[in-house]
Amino acid sequence: MKQILMIVLLVFLQLVFSCKESPKKSEEVQNTTTSWNTDFLDDFDTFNTDNWQDQRIWVNNENHCYVPDGEFGTREVSNGTLKIKVVNTGEKRPCDNLDKQGNEHPETEYVAGRICSKNRKEFVKGKWTARLKLSSNGEASMFPAWWLLGAQNNESPVQEEDENICWPLTGSGEIDIFEHHGDHMKDEFTTGAIVSLGECDKGDWQSQRRNFPSTLNEFHEYSVEWEKSDLVYRLDGKEVYRNVGEGDKYPEPMFAILNFAKITDSPMMGEWVMEVDWVKHESRK
Repeated sequence: MKQILMIVLLVFLQLVFSCKESPKKSEEVQNTTTSWNTDFLDDFDTFNTDNWQDQRIWVNNENHCYVPDGEFGTREVSNGTLKIKVVNTGEKRPCDNLDKQGNEHPETEYVAGRICSKNRKEFVKGKWTARLKLSSNGEASMFPAWWLLGAQNNESPVQEEDENICWPLTGSGEIDIFEHHGDHMKDEFTTGAIVSLGECDKGDWQSQRRNFPSTLNEFHEYSVEWEKSDLVYRLDGKEVYRNVGEGDKYPEPMFAILNFAKITDSPMMGEWVMEVDWVKHESRK
């Protein structure tokens, strides 16, 4: 009889303690999901030059020329979204874009848009998110991207004295939130950090980046957040990948870049579009 009473008492105590713990666990979950403050949001009612500027630099053997002020419709805001494009103008024309060594881009019939928040909106860690889609699920030569770069990067435009650190050293580190390589994939995007190898222009593109499926011609939210020492990548709020221990390698303020590039010789007609509904940065409370 005593044993039965003891068992009943133990069961009763377990129920009491479990009831006491449940609200705490629920509260912890709630705190986790509501622990962000939005400190930057652009929903593209207009092109706000307090948030963005054109960035024109020739990298990655790109076949297009970045043009300013949305020439040829390469960067436009309409119906509440930003459109970043690659456009075939139909004839080759001179291009004034310079690469990191000062070499001028050869003539090309392709023009494109690239904007950055450099010296406009720069943040240390936190969480960056963009809601965007492409005009198709993948075509040869497509290379659209949504990514971050350290604010001391020494590439054009150089506007402040401390912008003297070469890619991808600390101060000029790179995190790719969304990239699509049309020559290598369809219905997929690439996400992950570029690992610095400790020298100018020496980066590891492979070890910390992975490909994941997505319906590219539909709107999705692509984000990266610093979670303690990790970088966590999410698609529509769900974690798809994690760079364990890489977050501490990016202590610097970072700015955002949206661009659409054409990177191989495959021909294209008309235009390609990356449509961006909004971009935001959040900081933990």
